[in-house]
Amino acid sequence: MKRIALKIDVDTCRGTLLGVPALIDLLQRNDASGSFFFSLGPDTSGREARAFSPSRHYDFVTRLYGLFLPAPDIGARHADNMRQARDAGFEVAIHAWNRVRWESAVMTAENAWIEAEMAQAYRRYEDIFATPPHAHAAPGWRMNRHALRLTQRLGFCYASDCRGKFPFIPVIDGEIVLCPQLPTTLPTLDELLATGTPSVDQAIDRLVEESTRVGGDHVFTLRAELEGMQYSATLERLLVEWRCRGYQLVALRDLLVSRNITTLPRHTLGFAEIPGRTGSRLVQGRAFLQD
Repeated sequence: MKRIALKIDVDTCRGTLLGVPALIDLLQRNDASGSFFFSLGPDTSGREARAFSPSRHYDFVTRLYGLFLPAPDIGARHADNMRQARDAGFEVAIHAWNRVRWESAVMTAENAWIEAEMAQAYRRYEDIFATPPHAHAAPGWRMNRHALRLTQRLGFCYASDCRGKFPFIPVIDGEIVLCPQLPTTLPTLDELLATGTPSVDQAIDRLVEESTRVGGDHVFTLRAELEGMQYSATLERLLVEWRCRGYQLVALRDLLVSRNITTLPRHTLGFAEIPGRTGSRLVQGRAFLQD
């Protein structure tokens, strides 16, 4: 059985309001499951306007949030859209409290700041869904050691905080964190477009080729603000291509069904540049204690 898990990052108010319902409809139409990872607090994405580039696909109004207008509270405004995903049978989990702030500050943040950000996201998730969160996916694949520790301490069943090749138990600076990582294994659409792929059709061809070339399960990360809006037709074509090649389109939690977590390999974590993105990202490294 070939599986591709769809990891859906929801970064902004606009993505939650418009992208999430559109993706629910698109995925149901194509008999696909997926996992929605929600930003739950203030939307300060407008502050990214100064660094706007072709790989950032926010519209003009969204870019004003947090720059000239007060940052809207995503969870307070659009909890119904989040619950709509849950009620439609999709997996829902935590992306961040403040996605922009996390991605820019986490690499050098103090432990107290990390704990406060993750606690706020945890409490807001409980308020919205009336149940504790079970999974976490860091914005921009950026974490530090203490944030990884908290994925275990907060009782998450798994996290998807890094790039890599297959599920594993993470080890950072010699410390084992007993919360499995389900890494993103495929390049994202915006990365391919930012690194010279001439068109979205050719980007789809590359994604299909890459998933077929490398066997096993895959995790593909998409965004409510991109594939859920501007490139929804592109995503639909990609899903059809994958299904025609015999892939099941699943949620991340499905990759752990019937797996004994204790038998997952232990791998180190490190940081590396990802083509199409600026700055270091968390990546799966070598097997722990490998010569």
